[in-house]
Amino acid sequence: MSPNGSDRSPRRPMRRKLLQAMTAGLVLATATGCSYNWEDFPRLGMPTPVTEEAPRILSLWQGSWAAALATGVLVWGLILWATIFHRRSRTKVEVPPQTRYNMPIEALYTVVPLVIVSVLFYFTARDESKLLSLKDEPDVTVNVVGYQWSWAFNYIEPVAGSTGDAKTDKNLDAIPTRFKNDFPANAGGVYDFGTPATRNPQTGNPGPTLWLPKGKKVRFVLTSRDVIHSFWVVPFLMKQDVIPGHTNAFEVTPNKEGTFLGKCAELCGVDHSRMLFNVKVVSPERYEQHLKDLAKKGQTGYVPAGIEQTAHEKDRETTNL
Repeated sequence: MSPNGSDRSPRRPMRRKLLQAMTAGLVLATATGCSYNWEDFPRLGMPTPVTEEAPRILSLWQGSWAAALATGVLVWGLILWATIFHRRSRTKVEVPPQTRYNMPIEALYTVVPLVIVSVLFYFTARDESKLLSLKDEPDVTVNVVGYQWSWAFNYIEPVAGSTGDAKTDKNLDAIPTRFKNDFPANAGGVYDFGTPATRNPQTGNPGPTLWLPKGKKVRFVLTSRDVIHSFWVVPFLMKQDVIPGHTNAFEVTPNKEGTFLGKCAELCGVDHSRMLFNVKVVSPERYEQHLKDLAKKGQTGYVPAGIEQTAHEKDRETTNL
């Protein structure tokens, strides 16, 4: 009995509060998921991939979650087991035996994290190497230029009505020779650019629109005119920094037509949140027509690509990447 003569156990109110809290948490979890499409659950928050390379990134993401969940279940299980089976007895007040060292357990919690990190490192390095490998001659090359506070796109292509050569164009001097070697011959090229006020005429989404052909290998050559930006097309599941004085590049093959959202993923200043753009994937025929339309508008040649690189960085061998 309690001191006031009641049969109520002092633990019952605590258990009742715990049950109420768990019930409230369950209601909140289920209520917030009412509008959730359970078909999207296997992607664990990632958007639907729209390139041939994106499933590799999605697989790495899912594997990392699986490893984290397995580790969490083990840790939570050990915590609950210790809480339930090793809690202090109300009838025994003596201090339990104290163990200063337990070599098998200490070895276990040293080796297991090393194994986990090593496995994650292996798969990350394997996939990164594959995703950043460059084809000798991509089907399409686009020089993406980041600047405060928007984007410009140099389409390095031979286009009717545009004369010149991308390999010798002064506006592309910032791009290293190893990338220029893969430029098509006599690529006069066309360009497009935006400001924070630019909007896609079809969707009304803010930012300029980058056009890409479906089913073609596209190489993005990334340069910056001022500070570090980050080029991120959300459903591509991949982003890469756009660094002044250093040229990055990666390739994707879009496999789904549509208009997708892109943004700068690197805090680059006061109007960082307005550095948005769109990516419109269309048929190869419609893509070629768009380049001709840009030429008819007079947007021929190339806009300045970015900050000039040092000689060492500019001519660095591909094998040293």
